[in-house]
Amino acid sequence: MARPRKKLLIVDGYNVLRSGSRYRPIDDPDYTDDAFNKARETLINDVVNYAGRDTRAIIVFDGGQNAFSEGGVEKVGGVQIMFSPAGQSADKVIEKLAHDARERMIETMVVTSDATIQDTVFGGGVDRMSADGFSHEVGEYYLSARLDETPAVAEKRTLADRISPEARAKLKALRDGR
Repeated sequence: MARPRKKLLIVDGYNVLRSGSRYRPIDDPDYTDDAFNKARETLINDVVNYAGRDTRAIIVFDGGQNAFSEGGVEKVGGVQIMFSPAGQSADKVIEKLAHDARERMIETMVVTSDATIQDTVFGGGVDRMSADGFSHEVGEYYLSARLDETPAVAEKRTLADRISPEARAKLKALRDGR
């Protein structure tokens, strides 16, 4: 059986929030604003759903102007969230991640509307998608998921359903004091 190809999705976080039609309703957001935080959470959830199980995903936010940014990585729903370290732009981090992935023969897609990043990564053999293209793809994904849903009765799953009959009998004996 053939091994599935490794795939990587790299998202230019703030660029997509500012340029993607799905996230654009925020006018000139303050980065501490609740509405902007909601947009950022929506983007993270969208990337989690879009990437699914077969694609590793990284969202890079620009922390270069923040003297306290250490470039740490946090995982949310299997997606890596990172801020570029102080003094380094998200663009440089994205370019390095894309270059390293291509060197390791990983099929890579970069989501950004930044023309410089698009040209740089595409020249290195990496696919690219605009922020609006990503917004459209995510919208289509949710639409098809909604259309594919068929009403079904949720099956109640209890702990007793997941353990062996022997273990269940032992637990029942302990409970009943036998």
